[in-house]
Amino acid sequence: MITIIDYGTGNLKSIRNGFLKAGEKVKITNNILEIEKADSIVLPGVGAFGMAMNNLKGFEEVIHKHINDGKPFLGVCLGLQLLFTKSHESKGVKGLDVFKGEVARLPKGMKIPHMGWNNLNIRSNCPLFEGIGNEYVYFVHSYYVKPEDTDIIAATVDYGIELTAAVCQDNVFATQFHPEKSGEIGLEILRNFINYIH
Repeated sequence: MITIIDYGTGNLKSIRNGFLKAGEKVKITNNILEIEKADSIVLPGVGAFGMAMNNLKGFEEVIHKHINDGKPFLGVCLGLQLLFTKSHESKGVKGLDVFKGEVARLPKGMKIPHMGWNNLNIRSNCPLFEGIGNEYVYFVHSYYVKPEDTDIIAATVDYGIELTAAVCQDNVFATQFHPEKSGEIGLEILRNFINYIH
């Protein structure tokens, strides 16, 4: 069973329905004890970095313990950005700092937000992309992550500049795009996460 953290931000129904379509049971909860017992965690999210981190107060320790214990973790969209040290969107607010790096605004001159379908450039053998080529997936974002360790970048997308589309390190996976809104390819990515869990 997959546990989705309900911290007051994000389209929880959409990600839940994606996993249900992919064939996995799902629990949505804000109960710390239930999250502590979770075999796998999903951190979704839409909205502002600062507001999300404020809403995550009380959840940070259980998230870090889950990751440090080697349990599967998936961040989606803002859930990817929150894994980093800081964001230009909310200066002075510290992120979860699972990965060193920052979240920057898309450069001027680009259409903001980056919204719509773009094809992935797969860069690593991340389990999330098993059997997936440079397929089209759905993005909605105005900020993007800039990891200090570029080896964690599992996929990029060309949006005038090369942007990080997904990261992968050990048991931690995260996507800037929305797999739950990316049709059959997105469902296949969710199934890959499910297969990794089992």
